[in-house]
Amino acid sequence: MNEAFGNEITDGVGRLILVRHGEVDHRFRGVCYGQSDIGLSPRGKQQSQDLVERLAGVSATQIVHSGLTRTQQLAELLSMRLGVSPRCCEALKERHYGEWELKNWDEIFAEHGDDMNRLITEPATYRPSGGETTYELRDRVVGWYQRLSAKQVTIAVTHGGPIAALLGTLQKRPVAEWLDLIPDFGSLTVVP
Repeated sequence: MNEAFGNEITDGVGRLILVRHGEVDHRFRGVCYGQSDIGLSPRGKQQSQDLVERLAGVSATQIVHSGLTRTQQLAELLSMRLGVSPRCCEALKERHYGEWELKNWDEIFAEHGDDMNRLITEPATYRPSGGETTYELRDRVVGWYQRLSAKQVTIAVTHGGPIAALLGTLQKRPVAEWLDLIPDFGSLTVVP
């Protein structure tokens, strides 16, 4: 499987491999954790090991991560395997949810009602207090993507929100469909 995946990356063609970190610690299920720095579950740690094996055949030019522990640990494992030093790229952080961070989603709904839907229906203007809009998330991720070299193979260890925002933008899909683009924990997506 490594060889087959590694052969998808051809010399001279810039590729981006988006990797979503492994499953988060179980105590954060149902919690809005966004940019909060939380750890992985035992399953998430195993998913990280599995991703390293899956990506072992890739000739990566660079490995970047969001700077949050759940992405940095995987980037460091990849670095040891692939011989490429990882670097932090804050543009790859998850959405900042402001005052919603580390609150239970049910608690947020009880307090703010349908405001959660405004992240989708008002992507340019609505933000949780102290957080960012959907388009601010999109703009920082797309801006980073546009600066990538066309001759590099980049492994980006990041989060569901940035991946969905980038893919949704590249595929010209409406914001309401971006939720469908959030990949599973411990998965990867190749962007040509």
